[in-house]
Parts: sequence; C-alpha cells; structure tokens
Amino acid sequence: MILARVRAALLIALALATACTRDHKQPEPAEKPTLLLLTSLPLVFGEGFSLEGGSPALAALRQRYDVVPISVTSRPELQKGQLLLMAQPLAQTPENLVALDDWVRGGGRLMLLADPLLEWPSERPLTDPLRPPPMFMDTGLLQHWGLRLDAPNQRGPQTRELGGHTVLTASPGALVGSCQIGTDRLMAQCEVGKGRATIVADADFLDVERIDGPAEHNLEALLAELAKLARR
Repeated sequence: MILARVRAALLIALALATACTRDHKQPEPAEKPTLLLLTSLPLVFGEGFSLEGGSPALAALRQRYDVVPISVTSRPELQKGQLLLMAQPLAQTPENLVALDDWVRGGGRLMLLADPLLEWPSERPLTDPLRPPPMFMDTGLLQHWGLRLDAPNQRGPQTRELGGHTVLTASPGALVGSCQIGTDRLMAQCEVGKGRATIVADADFLDVERIDGPAEHNLEALLAELAKLARR
C-alpha cells in the first residue's frame, strides 16, 4: 500500500516536472529572412580572399538576415530569394539585366547602391576585372526604370538622409527621374511591376572603418531601408 502511494507520488512529480520543463522551454530562434548579396566591394572577403573576418557591414546584415552571396543576376541565382542588395556590382550581361528586371517586376525587392564616384580604396591594379568599378556601370537599367544617375558636383565627405538617419557619404551622386526621389537626391524609390527598387547614389557609406568622419548611423540606415523595402 505504501509502495503504491510512493509510486503514484513519483509519477505525479515526474508529470509535473515534465509539464514545467515544457512550459519553460526556450523558444526556437526565429528563422532569419534571406538576403541575396551581389557586390564587387570587399564586404564578404578581403581582397586577398581571406576566410577570416568580414566587414562591419556584413556583420550588421547577418544580425538580421541569412546573407546569401551571389555572383550574377541570372534567373537561377535570383530564385534563391526575394530581397537583393546590390552594392556597386560589376556590369551584368544583357541577359542577366533582363532576368533582374523580370525578377523585380514579378515581385522582387532590390536595393541598389550605385556610386558614380567610388572612393573605396583598393590594392588591385586598375586592369584587374575584380577591382570595384570606380563608377556604377549602368548599361541601361536605370534609364529603363526612368532614372538618371549624375556624378557629384564636388568631392569629399557629405551628409545625407537615409533610412531616417543622417549618414556620412563620400562624394555621393544625385538621382533624377520619374521615381520618388528624396529631397537631397541621394535615394530613389521605384515601383517596378509588382516589385520595388530602392536606388542609392553612394556605396562608400558602407565603408564605416575608413570613411572620413562620424558614420555611426550608416549601417543602421542601411538596415532600416532594407526593412522598409521588404515590408512594402
């Protein structure tokens, strides 16, 4: 009789402990959304292709996103996600530009950092095809979306507004056209079919380690604009 009562008490205690553990179990971390990244800048690897480190910009992006680097805007690559950050990309082939336009029109979200006067230092020779292009190589994409990218009137650090923050840029360009353009002409937001494209006329603002001046809000601004783009 006593043993039966002890066994019953143990079973009840075990059941209570199991329920308590279940109730206090830590929730599984939410799966991060995918962010495709196409860039000529040394954000993922240094110019020596070292596996160590990574840029502060990449670290900030990885806090919010599962970052998936891609090399071109081909249809198979773009099928990997619905949100794409292109930061001073190398020139794409006509076929890949058509694929990019179709992807955006089908509902894709693109943030394009198109710098007409890149100040980012590089040790690669000018003839190296992997060197970041000194100016955004627009082969008709912006014009197709009703935009024009102008070179800066003056060189050097300048403040602009992006993502609700004041950011420090380096020799930023200016955007003109039929899209929704900010008052300082740094950013344009374009409706493209079912999708959207946000164009920023500077890429140097990602180089927070070397840009000349206070750039503490630059990466916050990048994340804010990406989040806004993904919600729309």
